[in-house]
Amino acid sequence: MTFRDFDLAEGIRQNRAAGDFAFASICSAHPEVLAAALEHAREGGWPIIVEATSNQVNQFGGYTGMMPGDFIAFVAKIAEAADYPVEKIVFGGDHLGPQAWRSQPAEEAMGHAETMVRSYVEAGFTKIHLDCSEGCRGEPAQLDDAVVAERAARLARACEAAAGDGASKLRYVVGTEVPPPGGARGEHAPIVPTDPDRALQTIEAHRQAFEREGLGQAFGRVCALVVQPGLEFGPAHVDHFDTAQPDRLSQTLEGFPTLAFEAHSTDYQKAAVYPELARRHFAVLKVGPALTHAYREAIYGLSHVDGWLTGSAHISTVMEDLMLAEPKSWSGHYDESDAATAKALRHFGYADRIRYYWAKPAAIEAVAALAARLDAVTSLPRPMLEQYFTAEEVDRALGREGPTSANLVRARIRSALKPYFWPGDARA
Repeated sequence: MTFRDFDLAEGIRQNRAAGDFAFASICSAHPEVLAAALEHAREGGWPIIVEATSNQVNQFGGYTGMMPGDFIAFVAKIAEAADYPVEKIVFGGDHLGPQAWRSQPAEEAMGHAETMVRSYVEAGFTKIHLDCSEGCRGEPAQLDDAVVAERAARLARACEAAAGDGASKLRYVVGTEVPPPGGARGEHAPIVPTDPDRALQTIEAHRQAFEREGLGQAFGRVCALVVQPGLEFGPAHVDHFDTAQPDRLSQTLEGFPTLAFEAHSTDYQKAAVYPELARRHFAVLKVGPALTHAYREAIYGLSHVDGWLTGSAHISTVMEDLMLAEPKSWSGHYDESDAATAKALRHFGYADRIRYYWAKPAAIEAVAALAARLDAVTSLPRPMLEQYFTAEEVDRALGREGPTSANLVRARIRSALKPYFWPGDARA
């Protein structure tokens, strides 16, 4: 097995030198998504970033119940099964800041954030996204550059102290025009690319803040700036990146040879967008909801096949009951004034809020029962499979060892992942 042997710094150097490479950054804690991503990267010989967010994973367990060390162990076990070398995974912490505690006063929330970033660094995360862009109790929803940079530098100081002699391995991501985790919130507004002057101001604000904290050397390890390239998605829409728009942002990187851009919310874009973003020096392309959305597509497709073959009820009834019983994870994200539309978006929306329910015991049991019924069928009818899966996905699933149901799920996830990896095979 040979790989395009890029660590984060080398990958960014390659991107800046030739614009022909960008990391796929997998922002998900779903085991099937991670398994499919690592299998795909292994077969193509690609390095990969796997990220945990501050809401998913923190010192209190987050919504996954995992602390940072637990998450790395969790991913390492999946990587071993996928035959992907765990040492080649770049582990990133996404949106690390007071965001998870923004309902609290700023000083209290920042105290939690400092503890959290220390726990990430101590666990072995090396890519640290310092996100202090959102206000805490009594503050504006979006903070200005100076406050964001000051808080980011404070968190960087905590990271440096936690890393000790290993601080040189850390790489920081900063930025003030940071989309919220999981896609747009609220009303659909026009997506405006970051102004180049604003990007320069953000870099300078962080440079000065790091200097004031005595972290000049650490600022040299800031590897990426989060900016808005002109894309987004919401519950029922995708703002597609216009590849014909002029590249005005790249000029801001002149004078910063070790710095590139990071793009959030790149889910659901057309395939041609990803290499074009790399050409414009977006070296990190983050994806998450599109992958669990693909998982949901696969499970719902399999459940339709199951209904035809065994007469079993569709699994969506289980998921609907779970979402109605515990609406916290979707309520407020969808317009609930139209009950039929809200129901459709709960299941099919691009925001994919259903992803928070797959780890519920009832969902796990329903998925396992579905797989057991289908895998007991000697030969699933190909024409029926092709009603819900592409011919390429069916070929991939039937051409592999193991249960057909699991193979079909991973094939669908890999279809969503495929545009992030180009050319198809990175091995020499």
